Amino acid sequence: MSTEIIERDLQVGARRLHVAEAGDGPLVICCHGFPGSWRIWRRQLPVIAAAGWHAVAFDMPGYGGSSRPDQLADYTNERVGRDLVTLIHQLGHQRAVFMGHDFGASLVWETALRYPEAMIGAFVVSVPFSGRSPVRPTEAFAAMGREHFLHLDYFQTPGVADAELDAAPAEFLRRIYWALSADGGYFAVFTHPTEGNGYLDVLPPAPPLPWPWLSVEEFEPIVESYRRSGFTGGLSWYRALDLNWENTEPLARAKVEVPVAFAVGAGDPVLQGFAGSDPLALQAKLVPNLREAVVIPGAGHFVQFEQTAALNEVLARTLAAWHPSETRH
Repeated sequence: MSTEIIERDLQVGARRLHVAEAGDGPLVICCHGFPGSWRIWRRQLPVIAAAGWHAVAFDMPGYGGSSRPDQLADYTNERVGRDLVTLIHQLGHQRAVFMGHDFGASLVWETALRYPEAMIGAFVVSVPFSGRSPVRPTEAFAAMGREHFLHLDYFQTPGVADAELDAAPAEFLRRIYWALSADGGYFAVFTHPTEGNGYLDVLPPAPPLPWPWLSVEEFEPIVESYRRSGFTGGLSWYRALDLNWENTEPLARAKVEVPVAFAVGAGDPVLQGFAGSDPLALQAKLVPNLREAVVIPGAGHFVQFEQTAALNEVLARTLAAWHPSETRH
């Protein structure tokens, strides 16, 4: 079975999705976060294809070669999740495995609540399911932003972060990828005051590429995608967080019932920001069908890059267990 990655554009409803595909068989849909692109899954697509699946990674709306809508409602998990169910049917399937990282993880969690019948299972990286916050997100961000710099608050004002990051995409991406790594020291960001600072003012410096886990050849195409698209689309996902919160009020008590595998880097700042460090404990009551939760040493937020072999081992094991027997080759 071919593991070659092929790119193309698909029209899904009213929007264009730029996708990268490999393999054949039952479907795996890969959803990235900020600041990413479909290339965040570049090292996983051949593994998925080799396991007998059709891997589809895509630029999320607002990113890269996909549509960049103007309305924040088009960046909600509800809207994008609905489009992904349409994509499943458009590709000739009824169900798929959903993979998600960062904002893509949040999208997968909510889609599992809304469309469990469309999921074979969910393979989630980095962001545990923690249920619906009792507080409106931007109110919580503003309160923390009064104490120290917080990107979640800084990103809310249209045009401000957009202009800063658009002016220096390579520098920002290099710094944020490093800061969120196991060795990056991201929490130093929170030692700075909000007043007078942008994100590049507070992110720690990063060593020049290449790094042991990221090459220049892999990094440059991601940078180029942001040079073309800018950052406004990606930042719109942050600005839609209140809409997500409003939309999920009917789901506030819902549990994720689909089969789930969860993987996280031991040094991921997202995990460290939760009360406790055991994803099993964090999700035990809310994800009753959690099949596996793995904390991967030596990795931060972008475990796909930092510990590729370890993540791919979990992924291959999960997909082998979930492969529909009637479609095995």
